[in-house]
Amino acid sequence: MRRFVLPLVLLLNACVPVTPGDTPTRALPNNTDLPPIKSFGAPHPSAPFRSNNDLALDFIELGFQLESGRELPVLTRFEGPISVRVTGAPPASLGTDLRRLMHRLRNEAGIDIYEAAPGNAPNITIQAVSRAQIRKALPHAACFVVPNITDISEYKPNRRTVRTSWTHLRTRKQLAIFLPNDASPQEVRDCLHEELAQALGPLNDLYRLPDSVFNDDNVHTVLTGFDMLILKAYYAPELRSGMTRGQVAAKLPTILSRINPRGEHLQAQFATRTPRAWSDAVQTALGPGAKPAARRAAAAKALDISRAMGWKDHRRAFAHYANGRLLLASDPQAAQSHFRAADQYYAATRGASLHRAYVATQLAAYAITRGDGDKAMVLLAPHIDQAARNENAALLSTLLLLRAEALDLQGRSAEARTVRLDSLGWARYGFGPDWAVRAKLREISSLNPLKG
Repeated sequence: MRRFVLPLVLLLNACVPVTPGDTPTRALPNNTDLPPIKSFGAPHPSAPFRSNNDLALDFIELGFQLESGRELPVLTRFEGPISVRVTGAPPASLGTDLRRLMHRLRNEAGIDIYEAAPGNAPNITIQAVSRAQIRKALPHAACFVVPNITDISEYKPNRRTVRTSWTHLRTRKQLAIFLPNDASPQEVRDCLHEELAQALGPLNDLYRLPDSVFNDDNVHTVLTGFDMLILKAYYAPELRSGMTRGQVAAKLPTILSRINPRGEHLQAQFATRTPRAWSDAVQTALGPGAKPAARRAAAAKALDISRAMGWKDHRRAFAHYANGRLLLASDPQAAQSHFRAADQYYAATRGASLHRAYVATQLAAYAITRGDGDKAMVLLAPHIDQAARNENAALLSTLLLLRAEALDLQGRSAEARTVRLDSLGWARYGFGPDWAVRAKLREISSLNPLKG
């Protein structure tokens, strides 16, 4: 399940966690005088960097547990070719993004997936409906996937029945994914990547994974090299639906040795599991419903737990980030201290480069408000290519808009106009309708003290 949306950063809306359940869940502009919408070219996923021992542990925890923590008794997957059909009222961007994703799944994960022929019943139905319909069915979800139904109207009557229960499933034959058709192209695509990956494979999310969409921090928005490797293992010929945890664990060393030979020579890290108390604290701090004081207390608790666990990875960084986000209005200097700490821990975590780009928006925004264009330029420079490589148009456009303001502060107005114009095509994909693009442009422009 892709999470409900809450502004996590000053300049960019991001999906955030809520209390997990047992259902896995993550409109193009009209004619406009803005630049044409931009799209990404060939994907550039990074190969996973874990040992095969660590990958096996990740696979088991991802594949045999739901987001709620409930155990799954057996492995389930599709057996044979997988057909997909889009129904409902899909936005214009969905078809292109779906074809690109299925091409990647075939080439990178070796999964036989294709568009269903007219008249044939599909294995996976992707129904595009309004956000209001999704939230009526599942209030805190941006999108979700369910077994054994094909239409969102079937979900609520069957929500707590064996028919839609993942724990009672023994093989996958028919699933439905529900995506919003009135969100930005990027939000629709992000939901498509996470929900289709969960329709095919793992149903769990793990905070300890820095380079995966299977992470409740929702930093990664398209399937990564790690995700494709996990899906490739899921559909290895040695596995089949109905196998127990022990049976799958016995097969994984052979599978991973074949599909990821470089992982045989890497030292195992044995990352610690994430305590439920830490996850709950993060959910309270950044999810919907809590009052400001309760959010700040929860963020401080998450940081205390991170310290007690001795973490020096992206989870420690995320706790600092949450504290910084919640202190922005009341104590900007303390917030910046937390953002700098988050950046240091992200920098020390392999696979967390994209996380640093999010933090850079906060640090650069603060530098711009203080009229320090030089510092903002230095902070932004390493992350623009990273956002593009990870196909995050909303983040990329934000970084470029900040860079334009920094250039203005340096007196390089002509360059600033060029960069700003370049950002708008990405903003149309990342933020959607014209009014949202213009609102983002005004929001970032207002940071510049030269503009009042």
